[in-house]
Amino acid sequence: MLALFFALWIVFNGRITGEILIFGVGIALLLFGFICKFMDYSVKKELRTYRNIWRGISYIVLLLSEIIKANYNVIRLILSPKYEIEPKLVRFKTDLKRDTLRVILADSITLTPGTITVTLEGEEYLIHCLDKDMAEGMEDSEFVHRLRAFEKGEEK
Repeated sequence: MLALFFALWIVFNGRITGEILIFGVGIALLLFGFICKFMDYSVKKELRTYRNIWRGISYIVLLLSEIIKANYNVIRLILSPKYEIEPKLVRFKTDLKRDTLRVILADSITLTPGTITVTLEGEEYLIHCLDKDMAEGMEDSEFVHRLRAFEKGEEK
């Protein structure tokens, strides 16, 4: 939040001078102190947020690369004249504790071409896969590993 307050100060001023930077640091610190005192925020939460930014960026990069790979596989599957498509429904459970991370996993699966999250009930997912080969390793995917690391990083 401290960096966000400072960045907003710079953006709202529209230019950078020594005075604007000094006042920006002061005002950002005052606002940060206010939210720490009255809005259940702390320096510890701030540091955790900065650490998790890199995890979030790496997750987005992973998601984009998986979307590209899945696009290629779906195109190859559809255009292949000799391959018989065999759709499959897959059920699996995850050990993710936070609902937010479970929803992120469900959205990531749906955003990846060839797979759709049909239901998410508690810890159990029902996934429709365009082909049986796409269903392999769903419960132990890289998405799950990254989200577990994200969850462990927040517990510390």
